[in-house]
Amino acid sequence: MLSEPTYLAARVVAPMVETHFARHRVAASPSDADRLAAPPSASLVEAIIDAAFWASLRREEGHPPRISLALLEPHQATQPVVFSKRRLIPYNLLKLAPAVEQPGIHLGVWYDDEGLYVWGTATGIPPLCFVLEVIEPGLLVVKHRRADGFGKFVNVAILRGDQLQLVDAENMLADDCPALQRFLPGRELPSATGQTDNVLVELSAVMRAHGRGGLVLVVPPGSTRWQESIVQPITYPVLPAYIGIAEGQQEQARWKWQEDIRRAIGIVGGFTAVDGATVITNDYHMLAFGAKVSRAESSTPVDKMVLTEPVVDSVPRYLHPAQNGGTRHLAAAQFVHDQRDSLALVASQDGYFTVFAWSTKLEMVHAHRVDVLLL
Repeated sequence: MLSEPTYLAARVVAPMVETHFARHRVAASPSDADRLAAPPSASLVEAIIDAAFWASLRREEGHPPRISLALLEPHQATQPVVFSKRRLIPYNLLKLAPAVEQPGIHLGVWYDDEGLYVWGTATGIPPLCFVLEVIEPGLLVVKHRRADGFGKFVNVAILRGDQLQLVDAENMLADDCPALQRFLPGRELPSATGQTDNVLVELSAVMRAHGRGGLVLVVPPGSTRWQESIVQPITYPVLPAYIGIAEGQQEQARWKWQEDIRRAIGIVGGFTAVDGATVITNDYHMLAFGAKVSRAESSTPVDKMVLTEPVVDSVPRYLHPAQNGGTRHLAAAQFVHDQRDSLALVASQDGYFTVFAWSTKLEMVHAHRVDVLLL
């Protein structure tokens, strides 16, 4: 028996989440079927979200819980820690939360005739395993592991109190801007090793996590034209360029590839906390950090852009760049307006994250707010 949920947003989103997981399961190749988690039912989704939401509003010794729940049986997890069953109720989640605050550790959840219960902890989980993460009081994210196993989990839905955002998995509002496609989850390009290229998504997560805000400019390799939009001399040029990410992508051993590339992304992400812009190439060579953006002499001030978000039922907004954020956002819009073969990534101190690219179809800067993908 499942307890009767009382969190209305859980009831609204549960059928949508069930449909998402079922659709992805059907779309998977037959060879992958055995290693995928079973899609969750709407009733299970609703009950898990309900319990986690009410737990998120409580405190244990003054601390709000940060919990990640994964719906799977112990034998499906890698190196599970199994303890005596605890019913899935807010009190038990609050008590267990301190043990699973480290990234990559989930409370394993399953069910029997008496209802949902917590059976232990899990680190490695199968692809398409339903995961619910409590980020902060009242903020929950439904997600699942990527099919290739590397990189940040794919977000499905975000619940903020009584607000619900269903992630647009197809990112339809970004279709008019091909430059954005290599960034967006689900649209990654294969790397030289055959792995999918999630580097910009991973770098964005690091930028967002350090909480200081940051600006990354992604420019074409072998070009110096981007320097026309940078105050000279560059404050901190990197000579020779740092190529740790690119070297990590060339590793042949899968475990070595993941370990080295994560470390290199963390190094580059650290420099984004320095005031000014970090400049990297499309093939991930870091050229400078702390750079100051200025309008190119041959250009004009950017006065209009389009702002979109990968959320179901959202609509494009046309506005002046100054209406979108502070100095980093304005600098990013101006840089992309001047250097139309470049990208700009902006992390705000308040957690918002925006990708800027030039839309050849609209003939203007296209800003795509993707923080719902990075939570």
